[in-house]
Amino acid sequence: ERAEALKAEYGLTKAQVSANLAELLTQVEADLLFDCAVPEVHAEITHLALQHGCHVLGEKPLAMTMAEAGGMVEAARAAGKTFAVMQNRRFLDGVIRLCEAIRSGLIGELTTLNADFYIGAHFGGFRDEMEHVLLLDMAIHSFDQARFIGACDPLSVYCHEWNPAGSWYRHGAAAMAIFEMSNGIVFNYRGSWASEGLRTSWECQWRAIGTKGSIYWDGHELFQGETVTGDDGFFRETAPLDIPTPAPLANTGHAGLILDFLDCLRDGRTPNTIAADNSHSLAMVLGAIESAETGRKLLFA
Repeated sequence: ERAEALKAEYGLTKAQVSANLAELLTQVEADLLFDCAVPEVHAEITHLALQHGCHVLGEKPLAMTMAEAGGMVEAARAAGKTFAVMQNRRFLDGVIRLCEAIRSGLIGELTTLNADFYIGAHFGGFRDEMEHVLLLDMAIHSFDQARFIGACDPLSVYCHEWNPAGSWYRHGAAAMAIFEMSNGIVFNYRGSWASEGLRTSWECQWRAIGTKGSIYWDGHELFQGETVTGDDGFFRETAPLDIPTPAPLANTGHAGLILDFLDCLRDGRTPNTIAADNSHSLAMVLGAIESAETGRKLLFA
């Protein structure tokens, strides 16, 4: 009924609606499937789509477990199809600007990434009852951003999760996590979905620290940076950094990722959110949850 209502609302007169995905895929002879369903059925939908010869672009998170994710990735490889994940933060101008500034060497070798996420989000509905609501439903974005910005993958994590007094969520509205990453980088995440006042952006506030300076991005438009210019004194002399602004993306966010995915299919390129790579971002989420539940530092395989 909901699908029929949306079909009518948007005037999609040629769209077909069915409660049986397998039958529908056979009828329309689809080439591509967009999976916007709840995470619990991502694996089932992806396997079915691949069996019907479809490329797949799935909503985050990739899967509920690493075993599920591995099976989905292997099925896509065996089918010779492209399977990628919706990580729309990689297609934001601010994220690209921070990436390019770091990779250009403006602050020397990157050593530390800090991300702060503080938003008092009153969703109502299923999120209010979810376990690990911040880590499961939101932190995947920030963790994937960290991998993208730092060009690094996780080695270990220690995470503490709690539900602050006054929280309207049942479980896990706040968390702090320390990740040891490849390339000698440490990524620190602090987040809360029950934090009223002084909201950060949905993309987090970021501080990147390198061997020669630091860059701050507020997640909106503000970029600040300083680099060391002196070599003596208790505080070394610094100078402001001119952080270049790359040409704006033609399409950003969800639209940018979807259009790039289609271009990749046409051109034979690999999307930068390909599921085989995105499994590292999923591992960060599941690893943080396991660390929070056990109270122990977790090493990634």
